Amino acid sequence: MAPLPQRDGIDPVRLRLPEDPDGVWPTVRDLLVHRFAGAVGAGRVDAMLRDGRFVGTDGPVAPDEPYTAGRYVWFHRDFAPETPVPFEIGIVHRDERMVIADKPHFLATTPRGSHVTETALARLRRDLGLPGLQPAHRLDRLTAGLVLFVVRPGDRGAYQTLFRDRRVRKEYEAVARYAPEVALPVTVRSRIEKERGVPAAREVPGEPNSESRVELLDRRGGLGRYRLMPATGRTHQLRVHMSGLGLPILNDPLYPAVLPPVGPEDFSRPLQLLARTLEFTDPVTGEPCRFTSRRRLAQWPRSIHS
Repeated sequence: MAPLPQRDGIDPVRLRLPEDPDGVWPTVRDLLVHRFAGAVGAGRVDAMLRDGRFVGTDGPVAPDEPYTAGRYVWFHRDFAPETPVPFEIGIVHRDERMVIADKPHFLATTPRGSHVTETALARLRRDLGLPGLQPAHRLDRLTAGLVLFVVRPGDRGAYQTLFRDRRVRKEYEAVARYAPEVALPVTVRSRIEKERGVPAAREVPGEPNSESRVELLDRRGGLGRYRLMPATGRTHQLRVHMSGLGLPILNDPLYPAVLPPVGPEDFSRPLQLLARTLEFTDPVTGEPCRFTSRRRLAQWPRSIHS
């Protein structure tokens, strides 16, 4: 167990001191400077040591402490300021095993890259007082809707297995242009590849590794409201398949073309994609579960009766 508590809903970093057969690092400080000075500077490492921010199982690490290979050291990174995402996380369901969160657009599910404290996981840990909370799956930062979080660490594997083995029925909702020439409903199967460092995935020739069902639910004012049911979970799968049909989802910054990035404070054009429904058999209790998002897509025109 880490000797440091979470900070802002984020676990401390755990560092195992590696073997040092040549005695390159006489003290723990020498290893820390070697490891982190390139990123934050030796002066910052020394300041963190003076402030007792590097901690072992027996307390803060002293600057002149002899190096011991195999020992564990914990510390908290300095988080860069993040623009707050000005939308609340809804809670659709909560019990002793799971939290079904209704995530807003623009909020990442878990810490990654420049999004650390402004993530659904960090917020929920803080707001609900559940430091052990973990996601069973992920939802894209730009997509709104349902995410299953596991309360007890020992249960996480069972819920993750549901998603891994495709035993969760998922329905999404999207708004895109209405195109009468596109025959629907349709099941799209294709091979999607995503290269590291390249923002957009692409469809390529080869054995299909993705499958999505696309249905038209309603049309209004030149727009269509679509039900999307993925049978697989490739990166950006629904966005790729809708674009491939000639029905790119409204406000998609990657498909069919990669647009210039917007500023971190611009929340004016949310991707019109919503994870509407999660349905599965609870792996702990065996009970059937069905949860539905309470959100609506902002750019779907309201009817005259609503």
